[in-house]
Amino acid sequence: MSLRDNVINASGGWTDAAAPETDVVVSSRVRVARNMAGRPFPHCLSSEEAQQVIEQVRLAIASTGFMSGEGRFVLIKMAELTPVERQILVEKHLISPDLLNSPEKKAVVLSDDELISIMINEEDHLRIQCLMPGLQVLRAWDLVNGIDDSMEKQIEYAFSGTMGYLTTCPTNVGTGLRASVMVHLPGLTLVGQLKGVLTMVSKLGLAVRGLYGEGTEASGNFFQVSNQITLGHAEEDIVNNLVLVTRQILAQERAAREALLSERREQLEDKVGRAYGVLRHARLITADEAMRLLSDLRLGAYLDLIQGLPPHLVTELMLLSRPAFLLRMAGKELNPFQLNVQRSNLIRQKLAELSGGE
Repeated sequence: MSLRDNVINASGGWTDAAAPETDVVVSSRVRVARNMAGRPFPHCLSSEEAQQVIEQVRLAIASTGFMSGEGRFVLIKMAELTPVERQILVEKHLISPDLLNSPEKKAVVLSDDELISIMINEEDHLRIQCLMPGLQVLRAWDLVNGIDDSMEKQIEYAFSGTMGYLTTCPTNVGTGLRASVMVHLPGLTLVGQLKGVLTMVSKLGLAVRGLYGEGTEASGNFFQVSNQITLGHAEEDIVNNLVLVTRQILAQERAAREALLSERREQLEDKVGRAYGVLRHARLITADEAMRLLSDLRLGAYLDLIQGLPPHLVTELMLLSRPAFLLRMAGKELNPFQLNVQRSNLIRQKLAELSGGE
């Protein structure tokens, strides 16, 4: 499958609903920030220097053997993708929004299964990322660490014996490691405990952000929880602390869902049923409304409140209903009204197929 085939495909390695703890933990992500010794940081690079960095990364990856055989990596320059295709990579969480700026200077390396992405000339020369389904932070760290070690044999990193890995942003200095989980917390929201849990998380040294990370709003009760400090902490400690806190969040969200089932089952069934009804029959749905309704539907799928609804379909709809996916499938520009029509048509069609076209 070519990269462009992957771009339009809403399923990916991190969307596997059979992974551990996916009822609450949608995905786990680990990335490390690295810079090349002797080169200006990316925001100071000329166009020629940026191309030199991209070529140096390409040669390094080729030397590791990652570009051949099973699990092959592919390097593509951002300028070779259309603006819509670039945005789809953001919507799939394979690249950051920052990689959309000055695309002529930037590139990404993707593995065939889309679990690994290496962003080139983002905020740092290299952002090596692994995105896994469910609660698999330790597995993601193992994969990133292995790739990082292989790359370091080919590229001299900017490193200080006292400060660790040198990065553009001071908050990344040290290990350069950011570990995060995307969690779905509708139960805690409905029982009124979300604010207390998020406050607890912050006191434990973790940051809570929106669906697409730093600077984004929470949507559909989806949150990203990540470490805040990279200096003075070992990589293993950062990863293990995140897993420990995530398991506490996981337990509290499941307890909230059980309380809702036992004490407010009718209200819960009504909320899920209404979401299903609107998604099944509406002719106009905005992106924000779709996320809220699909959040309710995802909760219902995992609690078996809607028979025959596979959770992976809800995840697929969450991606397919995003603006860039809709534009790519339409093959033309759409105004906001047309996007809302296209979104509702798509969701209705997918849900009708599930119920045999009824």
